[in-house]
Amino acid sequence: MPFAFPEGLAPEAYPLAWLVGRWRGEGVISYPGIDEAAFVQEVVFDHDGGPYLRYESTIRLVEPEVPATVPDEWTGEGTPDDAPTTTPAAELPVWETETGYWRVSPDRPEGLTEAQQPLEVMLADPAGWLTLYVGAVGNGRIDLVHDLIARTSSSAEITAAKRLYGLVEGDLMWVWEIAAFGHPLQNYASARLVRQDES
Repeated sequence: MPFAFPEGLAPEAYPLAWLVGRWRGEGVISYPGIDEAAFVQEVVFDHDGGPYLRYESTIRLVEPEVPATVPDEWTGEGTPDDAPTTTPAAELPVWETETGYWRVSPDRPEGLTEAQQPLEVMLADPAGWLTLYVGAVGNGRIDLVHDLIARTSSSAEITAAKRLYGLVEGDLMWVWEIAAFGHPLQNYASARLVRQDES
């Protein structure tokens, strides 16, 4: 199926058109001082006709449920109808949310290839920090590095951040690195998201 630009998308945002839509998938958080945890994530990229994309992300922790007794299906005595139901994603505890804006910069710095466009991403987290990323988009890949991190006095001290997004076999894969709590820049979270059918 050939790609079609989303209706009403501003031409300035065309390099980001492949992101537009709703994405959902699973990932993992792993960082010194934070217990490794699986999560589910929902991301929405949309637009209102302006020269940017709006962004919203919600990460919910997957809490393993340990039954009081061993279910029959674990012993091979049950039937498929006995399989336990999983907790709906909307009922899982929220770990992190972000909102923000993504836009292709009109200023083109040196060092970009012909296939790359300069990118500015502004993200806000209700845990008390704002991050301005700069980077590039091209060939289904986005590289971002923080240009500014502003935080409230009560938020975690994050001193550096990088992100990488890529379109891999139709899925959106991403990695988020941070330097926080006195640790050097390293992987904090990653996930693979699947585009959700809007029909």
